[in-house]
Amino acid sequence: MNGRTSGSSGQGSVSFEVLARDPDSRARVGRLVTPHGAVETPLFLPVGTQGVAKALTPAELLGAGVEMLLMNGFHLHLRPGAEVIAQLGGLHRFANWVRPILTDSGGYQVFSLAELREVSDQGVVFASPVDGQRLALTPEEVIRVETLLGADIIMPLDECVPYPVEEAVARRAAERTVRWAERSRQAQRGRDQALFGIVQGSVFLPVRKWCTEALIALDFPGYAVGGVSVGEGPERLREVTEYCLGQLPEEKPRYVMGIGPPADLLWAVGAGADMFDCVLPTRNGRTGYAFTSRGVVRIRNRGHAVSSAPLDVECDCYTCRNFSRGYLRHLFQAGEMVGLTLVSLHNVRYFCRLMVQAREAIRRGEFPAFARQVLETAAATEEE
Repeated sequence: MNGRTSGSSGQGSVSFEVLARDPDSRARVGRLVTPHGAVETPLFLPVGTQGVAKALTPAELLGAGVEMLLMNGFHLHLRPGAEVIAQLGGLHRFANWVRPILTDSGGYQVFSLAELREVSDQGVVFASPVDGQRLALTPEEVIRVETLLGADIIMPLDECVPYPVEEAVARRAAERTVRWAERSRQAQRGRDQALFGIVQGSVFLPVRKWCTEALIALDFPGYAVGGVSVGEGPERLREVTEYCLGQLPEEKPRYVMGIGPPADLLWAVGAGADMFDCVLPTRNGRTGYAFTSRGVVRIRNRGHAVSSAPLDVECDCYTCRNFSRGYLRHLFQAGEMVGLTLVSLHNVRYFCRLMVQAREAIRRGEFPAFARQVLETAAATEEE
């Protein structure tokens, strides 16, 4: 079924509506309107933790088709500080990014910086990874920081547990996440920013169900599936993600946090997800690992030394239009920084094109066939 649906949701100047659905999957095309422009989903967000996607300028990101960036409120509050950014005009002006921004809260750092923090019902106390100073984050403080930063979509403080973990521990963390979400909702004053709820619960579906229902009762304008891709493996990741997506409201945007491999993205689109973020395009690009329509290319390999071919004959990015594999390999061998930029730029464009193509396939009612073709072509030609 193609065409606009009647379901839509909004909070202040942020709204979402479903425009088209695939008849043979749960994939859908949506339109998310924010104070800094409208974007179509499914949508991939490159990660700009410190206010920048590593090795890439805002102009390069826009040229690659990036429509929204993820930045990290926790790290930006550590350095240079939310007050400093606010004095300089807010995050958009500070980073010279004209399109929408989503800021994460520091909830992931509860997981990734476990050795530097203490968690209680009140919040999280960190030893700053920058200078070791004590930093206390409560749900209310996180909302204050993200309000100063001025992102279009903001995430509340949540507790992401590692894997493996006991069910009782996962349940306590999910209960705390819901209490923090309620406090975050109460602390939010303006309505120009959309505050999403984050579903936690590790791999335990009853815990995920309880958390989802509790967050839906708080009526957030959008919802995220958190606590995946933390070591549980692809089978558990997909089981948990599919379950959560099936429980979340149809009329609200659904954001799966931290997944990036193309196979996982296409699977999640088919399961009904709308938004994704991951460091994979830029992190892998800086090591010479390129995603292409014909599989992975490891540009450091000797076989590319005299190749005049682009990274991807089907790609329209600046890198593929102007440079050969032989030249790109030379840059990595010579330790030239522009090589990191060029492969990262290509990867970002690959992910953006993949989402554009997915939306087109959904509108045609052909998403499952499109996803199969993409994955089969890549698997058949992937570089050994």
